[in-house]
Amino acid sequence: MTATSRPIHVAITRRIKPGFEQEFQTALKEFIARSLAETGVHGAAMLVPPPGSHSPEYGIIRSFASPAERDAFYASTLYLDWKKRVEPLSEGEPDTRELHGLEAFFRNNGSPPPPRWKMAVATYAGVLPVVMGLSLTIGPAVRPLSFVLNNAIFNACVVALLTWVVMPVISRALRGWLQPK
Repeated sequence: MTATSRPIHVAITRRIKPGFEQEFQTALKEFIARSLAETGVHGAAMLVPPPGSHSPEYGIIRSFASPAERDAFYASTLYLDWKKRVEPLSEGEPDTRELHGLEAFFRNNGSPPPPRWKMAVATYAGVLPVVMGLSLTIGPAVRPLSFVLNNAIFNACVVALLTWVVMPVISRALRGWLQPK
């Protein structure tokens, strides 16, 4: 990777048929482990619905060093075999998106992402109340812990709330402003 190039992040989500969730998760964990040995793959994260959710959407975010390495991975036997393996577990075609920074929160059915300044304003509108609320609620409980543990717990709560609660609400509430027709 050159000094001016940036990693490429690709998110692929699939709707899993009812009753096949555990089989898909197991297969996805195995696929992630095997795929990390591939040249150019710089990381992967599994996406699962939060506990208690009835969402059928599961997926993976994968990072690559370059477009060539991304393309080689998605043309590889490993990936093509994976697609065949999970096809009977999935409903419809997977949704594939290349993500750039904040765009992960603002994906919207194939339309281009909003301007970055709008994404930053919307994110700030989500981060501010989450951090203030957590500072008042869990802040006193984690403050006596070590600096590292305190920050690890606090920031995990911030990320979880932003990812599964606040940013989906904000992106829906501000849809007209973020994506004017």
